[in-house]
Amino acid sequence: MEVLHERCAGIDVSKRDAKVCLRSPGNRPGTYQRTVVTYGSTFNEIARLRADLERARVSMVVMESTGDYWRPFFFGLAGTLNVELINARQAKHLPGRKSDVSDAAWLAELAAHGLLHGSFVPPEAIQELRDLTRTRKHVAEERTREFARLERGLEAAGIKLAAVASSLTTKSSRAVLDAMVAGERDPQTLAGLVHVSMRGKTGALIEALTGRFTDHHAFMTKFHLNNIDHLDDAMTELDARIDEVIAPFQAARELLTTIPGISTRVAEIVIAEIGVDMSVFPTAKHLASWAGVCPTQNESAGRVKSTNTAPGNHYLKAALGIAAMTASRSRNSYLAVKYRRLATRQGRMRALVAIEHTLLVLIWNMLTNGTAFEELGPDYYDRLNPERARNRAIRQLNTLGYEVQLTPTQAA
Repeated sequence: MEVLHERCAGIDVSKRDAKVCLRSPGNRPGTYQRTVVTYGSTFNEIARLRADLERARVSMVVMESTGDYWRPFFFGLAGTLNVELINARQAKHLPGRKSDVSDAAWLAELAAHGLLHGSFVPPEAIQELRDLTRTRKHVAEERTREFARLERGLEAAGIKLAAVASSLTTKSSRAVLDAMVAGERDPQTLAGLVHVSMRGKTGALIEALTGRFTDHHAFMTKFHLNNIDHLDDAMTELDARIDEVIAPFQAARELLTTIPGISTRVAEIVIAEIGVDMSVFPTAKHLASWAGVCPTQNESAGRVKSTNTAPGNHYLKAALGIAAMTASRSRNSYLAVKYRRLATRQGRMRALVAIEHTLLVLIWNMLTNGTAFEELGPDYYDRLNPERARNRAIRQLNTLGYEVQLTPTQAA
């Protein structure tokens, strides 16, 4: 097999160190020697590794890693060396011969023959934005869990506020809870604290607020409310920082929000996960495959096996799922009509994945060409094939018991 890189290195990164295998030409023509050295994961050790690789005139460095331990190595070497981060699934080692040293040697061997493809590593500005949006997602999830803990505590006290109010997150619910923490226990007084729009539920509120709310429950409620306030402050701080970091990509964010279903927050997540430079994805199909919103290819001996979507980027898929769900509920848009057509034949879940795929194709084209979204209209399929639309309408009327005779109008 042809050797593309005479001098290359494979790195298997762990938390404390990295095993580095240097593959270089041997003493005799056509032979190669491998040298494995262990380097620490500190800044100085990475600088020493970079100097050693530069001295060895390495033309390709590939690495695989557990978790995010690859980051200091990748960014410490990428400035002066050709570095690629490898998905471990591409370089599975032979079973029974698994160790960090053998992994590094196997990576170097595969890299020498050009058998590995680098993973997508966004530039540093996008990395910073990605850290912020992912942290915001985790904080929002923790906030939701804190409200669930609060509701469980109220249920234990026999307080059914969540069953009457639309949510514990409303201002009316917060006013009632603050009063209960302060010592108020009279259900009628508590029911009078809600917003005027809830006054019609006064009887139900009095019933729901009658329970055995003790000092212990007051302490736990105050504890959960304080945690929620702290998480709200964290969300506000993260939002402000995201607005600063995304400023260079403001035009791209505004462009993406022209697509039905994509809010400002979803657009920020999309930019954080895929960036704005679509040249790293040769086509929209490559982007859809990387994101995991298209069927996989699994065929052997003429038989097509499971074609379920790949795991992909779950942060991006979650954001696209929200956008697809929102777009499917709109009334006068091409995406909503497409969803309903697909849901009838393939089911709602597959239809949502198809809309996610469509959204990602739109995003790739818009970021590539810099053009805003153009709405095709809810009658797109009727205009595309008028005869099929006519026949479908006739069949529907026949099903309802009508005999139809068509007379073309002057406009037709």
